[in-house]
Amino acid sequence: MKRRQLLAAGVGAGAGLAWPAQAQPAPRLVSVGGALTEIVYRLGAAAQLVGTDTTSLYPEAAQRTPKVGYQRQLSAEGVLSLRPDVLLTTDEAGPPAVIEQLRGAGVRVVSTTTSHDLAEVQRKITAAGQATGRSAEAAALQQQLLADWQRSRQALPRLAGPAPRVLFVLAHGNAPQVAGAGTAAQAMLQLAGARNALQGFDGYRAMTAEAVVAAAPDLVLSTQQAVQAAGGPAAFWQLPGLAMTPAFAARRLHAPDALWLLGFGPRLPQAVAELAQVVAAIPAARA
Repeated sequence: MKRRQLLAAGVGAGAGLAWPAQAQPAPRLVSVGGALTEIVYRLGAAAQLVGTDTTSLYPEAAQRTPKVGYQRQLSAEGVLSLRPDVLLTTDEAGPPAVIEQLRGAGVRVVSTTTSHDLAEVQRKITAAGQATGRSAEAAALQQQLLADWQRSRQALPRLAGPAPRVLFVLAHGNAPQVAGAGTAAQAMLQLAGARNALQGFDGYRAMTAEAVVAAAPDLVLSTQQAVQAAGGPAAFWQLPGLAMTPAFAARRLHAPDALWLLGFGPRLPQAVAELAQVVAAIPAARA
């Protein structure tokens, strides 16, 4: 009887104790957007990734993750088949109906907005920290980003004359297009001290020989993927009008990796600094 009383007393006392909470498993994550996926790796959360989109190509390990398609053409079935807890993405992902389907299926959607500036990168880091449960690591990455940004801005070369005219060409296997206002390409040109050779329109539009010749760019900017899709530099220069530009006469073509140039991820300071050096190497441009 005494033993039973002691046991009962123990149970009663234990009812008021706060037992340590069981550690929650890390959320299963699908990341849509190359820069966001890169940030997930930088936060040390790669083990949480169960899927990524086709723009998630850096680091190399991201290429071996299951793919859910292109970020603007997702399917709910493809994402749900990976049983994610969280979808990490930006407002560029879609279609919107698919995003709502995923929410309705119980997937937590962590999304951030794009603005083609440093603030966009900061928001992406914050969102990735929230999605992965690694806010402390995200705060550390924010500090590193700001330090890198300050160093890159201080090191930007000064141009001797008017800003060079640069034409950005997007040609990833489809009909070639050129960039106007409101694009990541134009934002990068401005950050690097160049001016877009084409003005007067927003977004992207079809590339025509007449517009390219009239733009008379000092430099053609594209991506490594676009040059490869064209069949190499010689074939790329055969795109409409390019062979009749000052850029072609001097063979000025700069084509880095697409995510590096346009991704607005944690390597943005280095990408801007690199492009600024290329722009500064162009002889004094025409006013």
